[in-house]
Amino acid sequence: MRTIDLKRTYAHLYRPPAKVPSVVDVPELRFIMIDGAVEEGGEPGTSPGFQAATEALYGISYTLKFMLKKRQHDPVDYPVMALEGLWWVEDGRFDISVKDNWKYTLMIMQPDVVTREIFAAGLAELERKRGSSPALEHLRIGSFTEGLSVQVLHVGPYAEEPATVERMQAFMKANGLRDLVGSSGGKHHEIYLGDPRRAAPEKLKTVLRHPAAPL
Repeated sequence: MRTIDLKRTYAHLYRPPAKVPSVVDVPELRFIMIDGAVEEGGEPGTSPGFQAATEALYGISYTLKFMLKKRQHDPVDYPVMALEGLWWVEDGRFDISVKDNWKYTLMIMQPDVVTREIFAAGLAELERKRGSSPALEHLRIGSFTEGLSVQVLHVGPYAEEPATVERMQAFMKANGLRDLVGSSGGKHHEIYLGDPRRAAPEKLKTVLRHPAAPL
């Protein structure tokens, strides 16, 4: 059985240091994705749509993992990667403290062995087991290239992310870079290494990544 270790291959993208931001060049990667928006008056942690999207992403990711591991020809094993979120607004400046106007794309990275045909077979198997749902119907597979970015590991509650983002922006300015999140159309990127349902808020680990460009 072949083993694909995405966590090791892309350790520099998914295990950054917490003390000092770093510059990375994120290549084209394959993801299963789903789009959505936080409901008016809500936030991600209480959003029914966000919860359904997350469950659909993990459902298809584990279905594909076990389907490929159990197939008779060329079985493959690999870890299911972390949940990621791209966040932006379409009606003003992105404000991490105002959450009910946020749009999002949630995604989980997949190995290249997950083709469109295999994705379709996995989705059919998941729908056979769970039944169809709007979230499953909106899943898609595709590529995403982030390119030049600055990232850092944020340790602590999500509500304390603004201070970490300010450190990232100061680092960019000191290194001749500008933050593309906001007016330049870039998206605030979070990679969730911790589970808020199980970890204490002060111990949550989240990779924060912003696309950047030379000044």
